[in-house]
Amino acid sequence: MVFFAMVLAIPGTAIPARAVAAGDVVSAQKVTLYYDPARLLKVPAKVWKILYHSTSATGAPVQVSGTVLVPKTPYPGTRPIIGYAVGTKGLGDQCAPSALWQRGKDNEIALVSLLLARGWAVAVTDYEGLGTPGPHTYMAGVSQGHAVLDAIRAAARVPDAGLSASAEVGVLGYSQGGAAAGWAAQLQRAYAPELRLRGVAAGGVPADLKRAADHLDGRAHFGLAAAAGAGLDSAYPELDLDGYLTAEGRTLFAGIRDDCTGAIVDKLAGRRFSQLTTADVLNAPAWQARLNENRLGGRTPGVPIYLYHADDDEIIPIAIGRTLRRDWCDRGAKVLWTPLPAPNHTTGAVEGAPIAIAWLSSRFEGLPALSNC
Repeated sequence: MVFFAMVLAIPGTAIPARAVAAGDVVSAQKVTLYYDPARLLKVPAKVWKILYHSTSATGAPVQVSGTVLVPKTPYPGTRPIIGYAVGTKGLGDQCAPSALWQRGKDNEIALVSLLLARGWAVAVTDYEGLGTPGPHTYMAGVSQGHAVLDAIRAAARVPDAGLSASAEVGVLGYSQGGAAAGWAAQLQRAYAPELRLRGVAAGGVPADLKRAADHLDGRAHFGLAAAAGAGLDSAYPELDLDGYLTAEGRTLFAGIRDDCTGAIVDKLAGRRFSQLTTADVLNAPAWQARLNENRLGGRTPGVPIYLYHADDDEIIPIAIGRTLRRDWCDRGAKVLWTPLPAPNHTTGAVEGAPIAIAWLSSRFEGLPALSNC
């Protein structure tokens, strides 16, 4: 998609206003990332905070922020690029990974460092509306898939990053990032066919938002379901979430729209949609249509998939992951499914990441991709 856009006046290397395409860089600013809040431990890489062009869930041009990380050590040959899709950070701009990592306030940077240790470059999207004007379209799958693919495109276009548009590409994500990675896999052939995508690793995937919301209703992590409702409402204005909310519901939803994950979960722990709405919002026709549209598994990924899930995931039940595996397998995709002995959702990310990274390395080495469909 080609469209016209004006450059935003932020510090960095600005690209002149002109006709641009999805993945083109608006600006690139060198920054430093840290492992700790005291800013004592720097991430050993060349890093740019970027603003780039992407496409919304409804096909509109948008600008998305993100981070590009390149190891300082030489790489033998063309350096691969990994599109890394982060897990849930929240709804407020201060929660964007590009902001958190500059303040040393997010542990997920440690998983990114495992990719850097392989010599790979990493492109990390903040997703639409997280770190940029407008609301975050949290869990709107098409938007998230576009943002991941366009971050990879943008990484190869950052001046002085030394990356190639012909580089081999992989995608890795967990939780919200697992869904974004899955959507990148489903969309890539039609949306970004020039990318040399070799494989996608996705873990803890909330593939079916309705099933995930039903599971979370009344539980400790209900705030994640509420945030997903707010995100879809932002992506699709016809959903009119406010029109379904009670007075208390409007107050609570307004109160989380600028929060990060911890505050969202704390404020809404144990609540139910029925307490905050005047009707069964998730079963309303307009909502059903968009929930179905954002259900992963309806298109065939064009590359091998490594799909993993914690046995005892308390946030996204493993049954949702099994259904996604079946859907993709039934469509002829090459899927390697791995249930993990992890006791919860967070531990699944820690246990699964090293295996997923080794699997991606095998894709770059040209080894056969196994399937257990």
